[in-house]
Amino acid sequence: MMATSGIDVIERYPNTPGQIDRVSAPRTADWKAVVRRTADLVIATAAIIALAPLLLTTALVVWLQDGGPAFFGHRRVGEGGKSFKCWKFRSMVVNSQERLAEYLSANPEAALEWAQYHKLKDDPRITALGRFLRKSSVDELPQLFNVLVGEMSIVGPRPIVDAECAKYRRYISEYYSVRPGITGLWQVCGRNDVSYRRRVAIDVTYVRERSLLLDAKILLMTVPAILTSKGTY
Repeated sequence: MMATSGIDVIERYPNTPGQIDRVSAPRTADWKAVVRRTADLVIATAAIIALAPLLLTTALVVWLQDGGPAFFGHRRVGEGGKSFKCWKFRSMVVNSQERLAEYLSANPEAALEWAQYHKLKDDPRITALGRFLRKSSVDELPQLFNVLVGEMSIVGPRPIVDAECAKYRRYISEYYSVRPGITGLWQVCGRNDVSYRRRVAIDVTYVRERSLLLDAKILLMTVPAILTSKGTY
């Protein structure tokens, strides 16, 4: 089956992961890997330099709100199943884990939502500043440093935590085959507005249809996705 290039894969990804295994996974040529890594380094370096005032100001404001750390490194699963710290500007209260445990134990519906999506629409841990950082996606900017050290790519599947690996079932090998990205097909296709099963389908489709052209189009689509804040909370 010939792989389709371009953003039209967004219109034809399957509704369930079980429908994906008819697609054969293309082998990425070595030169494409070199081009992709070079592009990652160039884009990440240029973005860090250009956004340095914003990065420094945001770090200062986050620290001033409560005296807590400006950055939060959350353990995620990357290429080859390796664990790494995915960096963000801290958008939650300092004692976020304790707050989450208390909230889920007192709210069965929230506990069910957490078990299904690993996210909460009304998350009591998020600060007022944190909500703005998430809506604007500014909280994700420190991941540019993850890109520099080779733990992430500019474009790829959204990095997941260990507990989410089981949701990918036999498709976890597709996720492991590439670096997770700051942006990706899921982010421009509705993000949190889609079910987790559909998210898996989107990730697997991206890996199997992956191309430099598709990455470029996803990057272009990221701008309006950020401006409209669609699917963020």
